[in-house]
Amino acid sequence: MRLRGCFVTGTDTGAGKSVVAAAIAAALHARGERVAVWKPVVTGVDEPPAGGWPADHELLAGAVGGNACDVTTATFGPAVSPHLAAELAGEMLDLEMLARAARAAAAGAEVLVAEGVGGLLVPFGDFTVRELAVALGLPLVIAARPGLGTINHSLLTIEAARAAGLDVRAVVLTPWPTEPTVMQRSNRATIERLADVEVATLAATTPAAGDLARAGATLGSDRWIGAA
Repeated sequence: MRLRGCFVTGTDTGAGKSVVAAAIAAALHARGERVAVWKPVVTGVDEPPAGGWPADHELLAGAVGGNACDVTTATFGPAVSPHLAAELAGEMLDLEMLARAARAAAAGAEVLVAEGVGGLLVPFGDFTVRELAVALGLPLVIAARPGLGTINHSLLTIEAARAAGLDVRAVVLTPWPTEPTVMQRSNRATIERLADVEVATLAATTPAAGDLARAGATLGSDRWIGAA
């Protein structure tokens, strides 16, 4: 079976990729698609939830009515990079093992929404998120902040992705305000023009599946779903 879906990465940690991935998945699920969600590693599970938001794997699972333990392949307590988290736990993360886990998570589903960890060059050990994205071969969606600095961060991420042959389908600026500033509107237009890529926006939402689905429905993410 060919793997179909998208891989959501971010310009860096905290750029909103979990919300973007959950919104895409929730919108597809709400209209009746069989959606699998997957994230290779979740770190920081020992930390208390921030701002009322659940851990990433719990958010993704809730978006499609799934079980959080089925969403991720490995969890670690400290809020550190996955390579260090694995090292501290005396474990080793393997590229082929994670790629197999992603395909197993997608079994029986029509579409897989996979979410990376941090940015594209975050290491798992002797390989990075970018190499995992290449192994899965899914189109890439990049979550980015709408404010100052996002042009540079977005263009660098797009350049790193394309250098590895990844198909960048869109950048999603989030959380997009009801009344964006001149700078935010300019950021969106500039990224779109310089990178020749679609730049969408995602408004602030809550972790509730219904709210995520309504926000995700505004993205038109059908254009971003593709086959490996």
